Amino acid sequence: MIGSRTRAPATEGHRVARFIGHLTLGGSYLGRPFRLLAWQLSFLLAAYVLLPDGRRKHRTVILGVARKNGKTQISAAIGLYHLCADTRDAAPEVVCAANTREQAKLLFREAARMVRASPLLADICTVQRDQIICHTTGGRFIAVSADAGVQQGLNPSCVIVDEYAQAKSSDLFDALTLGSAQRNEPLFLVISTAGPLPDGPFARLVEHGHRVMSGETDDPSLYLAWYGVQPGEQVDHTDPAVWQRCNPSWELMRHGDFADACKRTPEAAFRMYRLNAFVRGGTSWLPYGAWDALARPERRFRPGDDIVVAVDAAWRNDSTAILGVRLADLHVEVLAHWEAPDGDTHWRTPVHAVMDRIREVCRTYHVREVACDPAWFSVQLQTLTDEGLPMVEFPNSVARMVPATQQAYAAIVDGLISHNGNATPADTALARHLGNCVIKADGRGERITKESPTSRRHIDLAVAAVMALHRARLWREDVLSSSDGFLVNADPWGDEEDESW
Repeated sequence: MIGSRTRAPATEGHRVARFIGHLTLGGSYLGRPFRLLAWQLSFLLAAYVLLPDGRRKHRTVILGVARKNGKTQISAAIGLYHLCADTRDAAPEVVCAANTREQAKLLFREAARMVRASPLLADICTVQRDQIICHTTGGRFIAVSADAGVQQGLNPSCVIVDEYAQAKSSDLFDALTLGSAQRNEPLFLVISTAGPLPDGPFARLVEHGHRVMSGETDDPSLYLAWYGVQPGEQVDHTDPAVWQRCNPSWELMRHGDFADACKRTPEAAFRMYRLNAFVRGGTSWLPYGAWDALARPERRFRPGDDIVVAVDAAWRNDSTAILGVRLADLHVEVLAHWEAPDGDTHWRTPVHAVMDRIREVCRTYHVREVACDPAWFSVQLQTLTDEGLPMVEFPNSVARMVPATQQAYAAIVDGLISHNGNATPADTALARHLGNCVIKADGRGERITKESPTSRRHIDLAVAAVMALHRARLWREDVLSSSDGFLVNADPWGDEEDESW
């Protein structure tokens, strides 16, 4: 309706902000009132959104932000709110957790300083050596660390995890979050900067958060606020404009320090700690923005379209992709996608569902061929071939993937293709898989791969896209062999052992 205004959702964030306004800052701003910056207020309003029945919408909240943006102070302030002002649980138990004793002490000391500096809190709280007691609520504030061993027997109403990116294990996080079953509305807040473990527990949690925020995964209990380099983004780490965009507290920072640090700090460390970027084990495949710029959702497939299809299948703990490319205009569309849920080691690819979807695709469209990696799918491939479907073997060997990768890269960078954007969760997953690809280069050429063989960052949809674009180009140029579906001129390398994707 013209002139109508969307009503902002109800939020507890305003109450949290008012409480924090009674506290004082530390460090270089020692003694000054804690005045929230615009980004901090926005974060609180979103993190504490309420459901229609008045309960908090989010149970897990993740804040990713570069160092020196005030993480420790905002963590301590939020912890004190849950100790002194949160009325949702009697006798609150606020646990602030960190990887090391020293990091945990920093957070605890900052909370203790805020209590002593606030006449209001000093009157109702007692700071002891290892805990802060609130006499009004009957609650306590404690700090624990991973190097002190897994903390059992706690019943936290609020858990705040500081610098989770440095953790190699989720043991402490799991022990704390799973200990809140008796609490009415527990809140788990993770505040951290990206770290050197792109497959660590924090990275996996952040990846899940990005899927939730993009709509790919349905998990309304989780909220992610990420300030810094986005997944798959390529940035110039020496650009002051990038420094400003990745640091929401830029207005309070000494800008010359960034220039000095950029010169004397290794690039990987600068990207992690100053730009909040996970440092990966290779060079990202596509330039930042190249894929997003080709979104044309209005061009989606129609029944009867002339297409080629590629299948990259897995057996377990991975992902299976079915993807098509229309010959007329090289429009790319995800036709089906199955992916192992995080942490589910028992997941197996539903092979019968995959086969049924391939049959359905062949009935719906004019499919010239279904190129399929026979690894983990050879029996199914033969079955579908016997049924008369146009199946073609496309092993993911170096000999095939090097030229296919080069051709797909050129088609994307030159803007020769299009895709559905983020029209469906599967389309969003395709963008994520493309962002997970890194380049492996040796004497045989460049091809896409995972950043490490054990990485949980799947790339199967990207592999299917490279396969399908390669096969579509051959069909468009009419250079296919009539005998086996491959090029007439044999590859000079011949068949090689398949790589692990």
